[in-house]
Amino acid sequence: MASRTFAPLFRQSLRTTSRPLQAASRRFLNTETAPSLYAARAHVVGARTGHVDGENLKVDLTMAKALGGPGDQGKTNPEELFAAGYGACFQSAMNAVAPTLGVKMPSKTEDSVVEATVYLVGSMKDLDMGLRVELLVKVKGLEKEKLEEVVYKARQVCPYSRATKDNVYTTVTCETM
Repeated sequence: MASRTFAPLFRQSLRTTSRPLQAASRRFLNTETAPSLYAARAHVVGARTGHVDGENLKVDLTMAKALGGPGDQGKTNPEELFAAGYGACFQSAMNAVAPTLGVKMPSKTEDSVVEATVYLVGSMKDLDMGLRVELLVKVKGLEKEKLEEVVYKARQVCPYSRATKDNVYTTVTCETM
């Protein structure tokens, strides 16, 4: 009975993916004992309406209007910071893996763009919240199939993708410019 229930879902998932099913690559990096390459620190005061200080960072925070806050101009929030970090990290992963696939990424920075959208989801009332992420990758001068190969490999090596795997629902859409 259960196999009948899941069989249509499995067939549908095969139709919606353009990548062949492959065994998930096993991660061998033990993040607890691996040597540290870099450490970023942030001193946060005042939660979502406070201030963040870091070695090269000074940011004032505001509660987003959508969450009932003022959404003060010139200030940001944790979700925007996460979107910025994830987008930048993912694009760096793409640039790192492309040569290993024989792909040359564009030399002009404006010809390769990652638009990251981070959604705060759930219920504030029930204190049951999480994140959902959408990445829109746009690259000029690459065939869509090559771009998808780069993105597939980047998802395997990007530290943000690894950290959110199986915990944050993430979709990645590829477009050629």
